[in-house]
Amino acid sequence: MAVSQQVLHLMKVKFLKNLKDLEISFEGSSVTAILGPNGNGKSTILHALACSFSPNEFGEDYKFSWFFLPSTDALWNDSELSIIHSFRDAQVVHQSVPREYKKTQVRWTPRYANRPKRDVFYIGIDKCVPMIESEKKQAKINYSTKEVNEDIINIILEKASVVLNRNYSGYNVHTASGKEFIGVVVDGLRYSALSMSAGEQKVFYILEKIFRANKYSLILIDELDLLLHDQAMKKLVDVILERSNEKKLQVIFTTHRESILELEDRINIRHIVCRPNKTLCFNETKPDAINRLTGVQPTPIEVFVEDDLAATIVKKVAAKLRIAKYTSVRRYGAATNCFTTVGGLLLGGETCDNSLFVLDGDVYRTPEEKVTAVNRVLTGHDQNVLQAKSIAISIIKQFILPDAVPPEKHLHSLLINMVETDNDEFNEIIEVATEIIAVDNEHKFINDIIHRLGWERAIGLSKIVDLAATSGDWDNYVSEVFAWLSSKKDNMREELAVA
Repeated sequence: MAVSQQVLHLMKVKFLKNLKDLEISFEGSSVTAILGPNGNGKSTILHALACSFSPNEFGEDYKFSWFFLPSTDALWNDSELSIIHSFRDAQVVHQSVPREYKKTQVRWTPRYANRPKRDVFYIGIDKCVPMIESEKKQAKINYSTKEVNEDIINIILEKASVVLNRNYSGYNVHTASGKEFIGVVVDGLRYSALSMSAGEQKVFYILEKIFRANKYSLILIDELDLLLHDQAMKKLVDVILERSNEKKLQVIFTTHRESILELEDRINIRHIVCRPNKTLCFNETKPDAINRLTGVQPTPIEVFVEDDLAATIVKKVAAKLRIAKYTSVRRYGAATNCFTTVGGLLLGGETCDNSLFVLDGDVYRTPEEKVTAVNRVLTGHDQNVLQAKSIAISIIKQFILPDAVPPEKHLHSLLINMVETDNDEFNEIIEVATEIIAVDNEHKFINDIIHRLGWERAIGLSKIVDLAATSGDWDNYVSEVFAWLSSKKDNMREELAVA
């Protein structure tokens, strides 16, 4: 009985090419997008994963030497990585099994025959080259045509029509000089891959792999967005996600397109950034925090927060202290990214003297939880690392929430407990907030107020925070942020006066 129910949970890289001390999780969605600046190791992750398995039934058999070819300058010795995966072998289910891979002076281990079994398909950027550009003939190309009519092809035609906004009605296989290539029919017009655009050819290639792959296959796609406009890319991801869930596939792709963040509620987002001694992986992060790590110069005071609500609150506190114009606020996304961001800046040699990292206060509430999270990013025990850990802990603050109360619900409670004011706009906010009794998502405590009042989100958040700031409980809620910003106020004005 073939191995089945394969799931890739985690990949750790000790050292491989420019990847150092990386840990990247694939838990959550069946589809994972990996973003990051050029040269930060996105493709290297796919290459390593492609070589981590041997075919189970019909998968492709990739060798480390294909992607990591030894040369005068790169022998790949001492490369080391591992994966954590689960699978079923006959009646036995193996959960969270580790598997290590190393490059010795002689070869990669373990031997290919001893690798875990899983069907893997790697789609590289070479699949983006239009067929006509690789064809060397100068004379007329004569080919035979065979129409293909099977259920899976009809589904592919349907999905390609959705992705590319065209009416595909037929699919052919052409043969010339012993080579086979595809062709399609659109609105009665028949043409082959020789006449296809690069993006069109790529979409059909990906769809064929996705829809023909066996259950539990792993499909790796380098630069999914290449040669596709934004809407086509997003529609393609939707098709991939639907098929992945249906067939229990895992699909991992790289992209440079930050608009993929709009799909973060459906797919995993992993953002890779290389620092001198560590490769950082951010989960569901926002691009402004990444931009800061890759060279954007800050204003004198910089504050990192989880989301736009927290950003609005920080700006309100800074405005009250009259230092808003000196303060930039950047979002890092998921709470775990707080520690990755501060670690990344410190590992890059920055002092972070004027940097603050704010948690919403619903997770990582205790000092012990914060220390544990910092230790995951800043590893080692030498003096520099110990100093960096101490700095990190000192500049991570939080909003003060009651136990087990999400930020949005707490802010909502501040509003509904307020008495009528002399401001009619504030009174309407209180009235609408009072009408919201129960929600199916904690974010709706605030989102519903904004929606009912017909505001743009940024405007709505600003008005709601302005009102909440008049509550008697506001000062306690923002006390840690207020205290830190207050400590910077006088010194900041002195520095600017001297400058």
